[in-house]
Amino acid sequence: MRNRLPAWLKQDLPDNSVKDLREQLKSGDIHTVCQEARCPNINSCFKQHTATFLILGDRCTRSCAFCAVKKTSCGVAADPGEPARIACSVRKMGLDYAVITSVTRDDLVDGGARIFVDTVARLRDYLPKIRIELLIPDFKGERERIKAVVDAGPDVIGHNLETISRLYPLVRPQADYKRTLAVLKLIKEFNPAMVTKSSLILGLGESSQEIIAAMRDIKTAGCDILVLGQYLRPSPGHHPVKRFIEPGEFDELAELAKTMGFRKALCAPKARSSFQASSIYGELNYA
Repeated sequence: MRNRLPAWLKQDLPDNSVKDLREQLKSGDIHTVCQEARCPNINSCFKQHTATFLILGDRCTRSCAFCAVKKTSCGVAADPGEPARIACSVRKMGLDYAVITSVTRDDLVDGGARIFVDTVARLRDYLPKIRIELLIPDFKGERERIKAVVDAGPDVIGHNLETISRLYPLVRPQADYKRTLAVLKLIKEFNPAMVTKSSLILGLGESSQEIIAAMRDIKTAGCDILVLGQYLRPSPGHHPVKRFIEPGEFDELAELAKTMGFRKALCAPKARSSFQASSIYGELNYA
């Protein structure tokens, strides 16, 4: 049965500015998670001439049941020219805040950590005043990989819990709930001043009590910023939407997040980890 989207999940229509940015990114051989993951905010973000860049190719070695990104058992070799292309695109777009994420590359010896480090370096070379937010995979929990990315000196590092512990075997079979939390803890261990972020997508079949428990786990891991958004099924072959959470419930969760001690919480139906990232960072008085 196909899920009918409620009115509050209505998406912006594309215009010529959206088309122009798509063509610019394509000509620069740049991938974005906006396009690959079919983000509901793509048109509104592209109209503002911003995007979340996707490195390490466009194919993921994990098979999460909620994600639209293409899957593979072995992706292409890491491209050493990718960091410079990203930096050129960020400069061309006139961004002062860049968000970089990646597919998960379990096939690479370092999980792709070196490309993250090089991307941060190239961005700093091209735009010394740029603010950089990374959304990283778990790197299989390997300390040296995580430390290398932290030491690269981004301004924010995000790592998403995505869902509650009970649903991991069903929707994130190659990930591990405790390992994900451990990654967030390691980031703070390596740099206590680093701003950290994590998110949950809701509507996969979790209960209210399980949402609250996951929020507490994220806070216990030392996370500064929490993002909660509605899961939207990318295709009939993906995990079904079990429930559409109403905007009022997201508002209640935002208030709860504040009482838990999160420095900032973005809780809304179309919220995603990188949505309004620059504004959220600015509200932390780091800008």
